[in-house]
Amino acid sequence: MTFATSESKLEQKQELEIQRHIRLAEDELVARIQTALDNFKGLSKLEEAQYRNLLHVAASTESSEVIKNFLRYQVGRDDKWGRGKDSLAEAIIKDIDNWIHQRAIAIAREAGIERASPKVNEIKIDLIRRYLGYGARYLKYKREGGGS
Repeated sequence: MTFATSESKLEQKQELEIQRHIRLAEDELVARIQTALDNFKGLSKLEEAQYRNLLHVAASTESSEVIKNFLRYQVGRDDKWGRGKDSLAEAIIKDIDNWIHQRAIAIAREAGIERASPKVNEIKIDLIRRYLGYGARYLKYKREGGGS
């Protein structure tokens, strides 16, 4: 019984540490998605509904690959997300594969969690959802708040 209590306290401590480090990463998440949206030349063609669909996909999965697959599907459907390496979809995928992935590993490490732990993926998905959510807010501003 003592072991279970000690293990539970360790897990609680790790979870608090994870949440603290995720909050510390929020400024960078906001900056990165805003940069991706600012650099995308076809922003006027991107509809909010399409971006909200991306948020729904992110909310309904625990897989970054599913999110990236949806983005690539959108690029294949029409050019509202752009085309090729200059597309908004590729900018988002690049952030997911690079910065967000590395940040999730670093957060796990700071919390004392091994890199191979499934918890790393949970952190990564949380970061992706926040990143995309901040993007939805910024897109609304860019389209209707005069930020174009």
